[in-house]
Amino acid sequence: MAEDGDAAESRGYHHGDLRAALITEGLEMTRSDGPSALSLREATRRAGVTPAAAYRHFRDRAALLAALGQEIQERMAERMRARTDDRSGPVTGAPGPVAGTPDPVAGSPTPVELVARAEAALHRLRDVGLGYIDFAIEEPGWFETAFAGQARSEDRAPLEEMPPVRELLAALEECVTSGALPAYRRPGAEFSCWSAVHGCAELMVHGPLRGSEPLVAGQVAERVVDDIITGIR
Repeated sequence: MAEDGDAAESRGYHHGDLRAALITEGLEMTRSDGPSALSLREATRRAGVTPAAAYRHFRDRAALLAALGQEIQERMAERMRARTDDRSGPVTGAPGPVAGTPDPVAGSPTPVELVARAEAALHRLRDVGLGYIDFAIEEPGWFETAFAGQARSEDRAPLEEMPPVRELLAALEECVTSGALPAYRRPGAEFSCWSAVHGCAELMVHGPLRGSEPLVAGQVAERVVDDIITGIR
């Protein structure tokens, strides 16, 4: 005889554990085949509880899909940060210090320091873009799921609160404060950058570049992101 929702939750899912368990099962289901593989009923079966118990946390499949999207976007953001942490070498085409520049006022940044700050900001922006594309190539099912749960307005987070967008916005702000991007060109720059990298990722995951050799995929991704950097300059 099947347990009711109360009994199932009292058995093993306390203090939000059931919600986490359902998300874990949903992640497993969508990792290979994307959002089409998600079923709330199947997730509850795998978690060992009845649908009645699951509905206390997710009113329907769309609500679970939205929660999965948030979790996957957090993982995307982690991947974007990881490239920044692992980076090495200068940005392609980065400017060098100007010879013969007079000594700065005491306490102010030197020309070399100013160039280094701008270079670091551009490199961070580059890493953010390449990390986004890397994630899509490495986890196509999750990439497809990441934004699939935001069709309903009540499930849609404000743009600036979406983890990958937060990383992009922070990188663009650093470009402004470092002098790499003029402040008057900052408004709306996130849409140009995001459109370029997301479009590239879609070509890799669903388009004619799907299944490309890693070397080719890497070259295409770098070209797209480097063209963004060129536009920023």
